[in-house]
Amino acid sequence: MTVPRPRLTCSVIAITPFTDDGALDEAAVRAHLRRMADAGIGVYVGGGGSGEGFTLTDAEMRRLLDVAAEELDGGVRAMGVEPRTAAQMIEFTRTAAAAGVEACQIYSLDPGHGHRPTMDEVQRYFDEVLDACEVPAVLSTHQSVGYRIPVPMLRDLVERHSGVIGVNCSHADVMYLAALVDAVGDRVSISVGGPLQALTAVGVGAHGFLSSEANLAPRLCASLCAAADAGDLVAAGERFGVLARVHELLYGNGGIRVTKALLSRLGLPGGTVRLPQVAPTVEVVDQVLAGVVALGVAEIEGWPAIEGWI
Repeated sequence: MTVPRPRLTCSVIAITPFTDDGALDEAAVRAHLRRMADAGIGVYVGGGGSGEGFTLTDAEMRRLLDVAAEELDGGVRAMGVEPRTAAQMIEFTRTAAAAGVEACQIYSLDPGHGHRPTMDEVQRYFDEVLDACEVPAVLSTHQSVGYRIPVPMLRDLVERHSGVIGVNCSHADVMYLAALVDAVGDRVSISVGGPLQALTAVGVGAHGFLSSEANLAPRLCASLCAAADAGDLVAAGERFGVLARVHELLYGNGGIRVTKALLSRLGLPGGTVRLPQVAPTVEVVDQVLAGVVALGVAEIEGWPAIEGWI
């Protein structure tokens, strides 16, 4: 019997636009989310990296989730930041539920100060959070916390908590990803963290990838998924090559800082970064934009020709 290959999806870890004085720019949030939705990709908001969630107050996070859910008619997922305690994560899930999002990511426990929890503590943390979670949950196992959630533990959580609908796996170990797919890939959706494992995800049977780069180039990410779904290896490889180089241009030059600056240069909604992050220099933006244009991204995205880009 032939097992159908999973469809490849992309979800953007959306930026949070701010005004020049550091306030949440709700109009830009709405416009940016519409641009993501128009490209046909999924959306996570409020993330601790690209979303600058660590700079948001509780009230701002709630407002961001409200605006996103309203703009996308509930078709958005809450990401949030790594919690110090189960109570913090539970409070975030309640905020997400009140906003009406379709799902909420459950980050791995991060006690901070370089400490790592024991696996018994991790198990108890997830059980406590999932027992209280009122919306569908996506578990996160992420390199940022300094440890991996064991695959048997993830399988156990999926089996015992019916509200778990996915796992976001942000580690470089391909065999860990393959083991995760073998354990729960027939029951929940599995996405890799970042575009550099997008085609690896297809190869081992995962279902999608998360992308900060999609904030700048959502149609590029969507076209990679379309080519992979069509079985067009040549086109998928070509789009992956472009996306990998966009990744290096952005994350070799400031990441979300330069992404926001590029969006502003292009006249697209993006806003500014919030302190303690500082915007890149004009020279850096010029260099990165020239590289992005040379890769053909302007044509893929349909950006209009604007004088003064570079």
